[in-house]
Amino acid sequence: MKNFLIPLFLGFFLLTGGVRAQTPDFLVSADWLEANIEDPDLVLLDVRYHPHRYYTIGHIAGSVQVQRFKDLGDNAGDPLMRFPEREAFQATLRSWGINDDSLIVIYDDSRTALASRLYYLLELYGYDMRRVKVLDGGTVEWTAFNELSREPVKPQPGKVTLKPANPLLYVEWQQVYDDVVSRRDPSVVLLDARPRDMYTGDVIRHSIQGGHIPGAINVVSLDGTDAQTQTWHDRAYLEQMYRQIPKDSTVYVYCHDGFRMSQAYMQLKALGYPDVRLYNGGWSHWGNSLTLPVVEGDQPYDEEFAL
Repeated sequence: MKNFLIPLFLGFFLLTGGVRAQTPDFLVSADWLEANIEDPDLVLLDVRYHPHRYYTIGHIAGSVQVQRFKDLGDNAGDPLMRFPEREAFQATLRSWGINDDSLIVIYDDSRTALASRLYYLLELYGYDMRRVKVLDGGTVEWTAFNELSREPVKPQPGKVTLKPANPLLYVEWQQVYDDVVSRRDPSVVLLDARPRDMYTGDVIRHSIQGGHIPGAINVVSLDGTDAQTQTWHDRAYLEQMYRQIPKDSTVYVYCHDGFRMSQAYMQLKALGYPDVRLYNGGWSHWGNSLTLPVVEGDQPYDEEFAL
């Protein structure tokens, strides 16, 4: 009897949603948002690519606008998209009406790459990540069955209190230079999450020179999402993407301005990588310094840096 029940139970499990059991718990669907949008603790944050779309095209009703460069970077920093200081980011969150017990839902129109930056910053500064969700599919999924609003939202100020930045979640350039370029620490993997043509140096964008940091491997984080639906691929797909990175590695990740690397951070954490850290400043810092070493081409090291 027990042997008969096991396959019956497994079949029922799959039919009732077991296939999505591997979906990261921070990803939610438009159906989930529609069912929870009236939650009094919910704060909905719109962090789309072009800020004017919040007013001209419209936004999910009740959502607060996030201006991705001004709100998610260090406005006095060089480069601009270094992580904001705790006090500045805390003030920004409070202006959005966020409290310590808020249920935060973030969405974008860029395959979660922009939402991931905000997600990462919340984790960096110690927010309760059990209460942070990202809308899988963003506005593409939402507008399939729902309309957008053009009424701007002006929330009551919140009282959230952030913690100091977690030093185990980020690295500065000196640590990258020491661990990867100089000592070749075998326990550290340096990951470049940018498009392949930027990694090789064939295309120069958002910087004054092309190429990559010596020793970096290239996994394009946006490849982990579907370009049409803007939803995440399944776990097996992501596992294949990151197959060359051992699970017990310490992974340093960078991109140009902090969005693609944050998406890679979320993907790697969803796969169970325990130690993932983002390079504060990324290629916007390294590539624009002009004094730090750069490799062009499709290999981690060129002849100058190869052993």
